Parts: sequence; structure tokens; C-alpha cells
Amino acid sequence: MFFDIRTIIGALVGLYGLILIITGAVQHSAADLARSGGWNTNLWSGIVMLIVGIAFGIWTVVRPTKLARTHQSPDTTE
Repeated sequence: MFFDIRTIIGALVGLYGLILIITGAVQHSAADLARSGGWNTNLWSGIVMLIVGIAFGIWTVVRPTKLARTHQSPDTTE
């Protein structure tokens, strides 16, 4: 389950979202807010990315990948 691509993508998106949340909470100036129309874009995009990362994690747990089983016929050569 760890090497499922959804786990890797969810972890990366969640990590980047967490970094943006921290950056948006700590570093915001009046010039940045004026440039973005009054929105703290780092904070809001970080929240959305964290939610998407959590959704990928839930998706991985709820619907795990299943390995295809190959049906092997008994060996008839003697």
C-alpha cells in the first residue's frame, strides 16, 4: 500500500499544502494582500492542497489496489 501512486501523490500534495499554510500564516504583508485582492492566497491554497492530500489518503485506505491473481493450471508434463 505504501508504493501506491495515490499514497505518494497524496503525501506530496499534503506536505506542500502544510508548507503553504505555515507560510501563509507567518509571512503575509499588506503589499501581498493588496496584490491578491485581499486574499491570503498561500493560506487558502495550502488549505485546499491539504484537503486534497487527505482525500487521496482516504481514497487509498477505502479502495486499496488489488493485485491480479493469475490462474495457473496444473503442470501436465511428465
